[in-house]
Amino acid sequence: MKLNHTGDTNTDLVSVIRERRTIRDFNGQPLEREVLLDILENAVWAPFHGRREPWRFILFTAGGRARFADAVMDTYSPELADKWSRWARKQYCELIQAHLLVVIEADPRQKYWEDAFSAASALIQNIQLLAWEKHVGTVWKTNEWNLDPAFYMKAGIQSHERIVGTLHLGYFDKTPKPKARTPVKDLLTEFTE
Repeated sequence: MKLNHTGDTNTDLVSVIRERRTIRDFNGQPLEREVLLDILENAVWAPFHGRREPWRFILFTAGGRARFADAVMDTYSPELADKWSRWARKQYCELIQAHLLVVIEADPRQKYWEDAFSAASALIQNIQLLAWEKHVGTVWKTNEWNLDPAFYMKAGIQSHERIVGTLHLGYFDKTPKPKARTPVKDLLTEFTE
């Protein structure tokens, strides 16, 4: 980030932050592996506590998207799987080009868990902003499958790990309208003495 002599931030960063949207409607255009790796290489510069980066990634692309779809479907009841499997195959294996799991160790010590979870959340925001800058859409999901042992087994997550977020990534055609934000003055408690 560049600061000018008055301390104002570069407006490009502000624009990316304000213009980024959650994308749910992907167009299926191929997303190059190099683009994904570049996003991750830069996103890992998120702040973290201690001396060790707490995250690890599991990426499903190309034919691996079917494995992701199967892992999701394994968490559904037979009735729900029957109802949603066709939709899931279309979304997860055709339209969305990549599924990224961000996982951390499940530390029973609350402070260490919160430190790792917070750092991974900052990393995910970096991913979203860096992707947006490359015109790649993302949606950060915290669905029920993020806690399901059946999903863990099929998706390659170790028993000592937990998912901070499932990110779907891909290109899109239409940018959603922004949602209103509460003015900061309505959220701020300030002590001046």
